[in-house]
Amino acid sequence: MTDNPASAWPEDLLNAIATSDDLHVAPFREDRRTYGTPTWIWSVVVDGALYARAWHGRRSRWFQAALTQHAGRITAAGAEHDVRFEQADPSVNARVDAAYERKYAGSPYLPPMLQDGPTSATVQILPTTR
Repeated sequence: MTDNPASAWPEDLLNAIATSDDLHVAPFREDRRTYGTPTWIWSVVVDGALYARAWHGRRSRWFQAALTQHAGRITAAGAEHDVRFEQADPSVNARVDAAYERKYAGSPYLPPMLQDGPTSATVQILPTTR
């Protein structure tokens, strides 16, 4: 996890991402030029940072690619954004859980997202310029 303000999302964009439910992630493939297949995922904002979890935990293909390549693209809030991916510090998991509970309350898919598999596959998504 990073605290570098230079890597922060613009506040208006982060708010748009936080209130939408349309985030798709596409980490680079092994060639580091070709984007992977966009995968729809749940995302939340905690303390001004964007986080996502892999439904299938650490075995998820997009998660593995994100941590191997550390870069790719997301589509969110009606636009594409070049990003980098970092494994989230486990100390943020309780706050990410709470954000998931608020944003996705009532969904039958919420309880599994709070279990060890997805929790261990939490990434921070940071903006980048290319």
